Amino acid sequence: MKQANSRTQNDLVDIRDVHIDPNQSKEDRVKSFVQQIKDPYNFKVGDVVVHVSYADTDRSINDNFSNMLSAI
Repeated sequence: MKQANSRTQNDLVDIRDVHIDPNQSKEDRVKSFVQQIKDPYNFKVGDVVVHVSYADTDRSINDNFSNMLSAI
């Protein structure tokens, strides 16, 4: 994986700053997450850059995010 340059890293949202209201509907939690994280495929955790990709599967990004947010 390529190292992200500092400008790109500085532009990424730190997932620790994303706050999801567990009382919202699943649809609203997904919307809130995407609005806050801006790019759900590229974000950071502290100084660590995270790039999300999925294996060749029938599960969509929506399926995976719904499962993740259901666990919150």
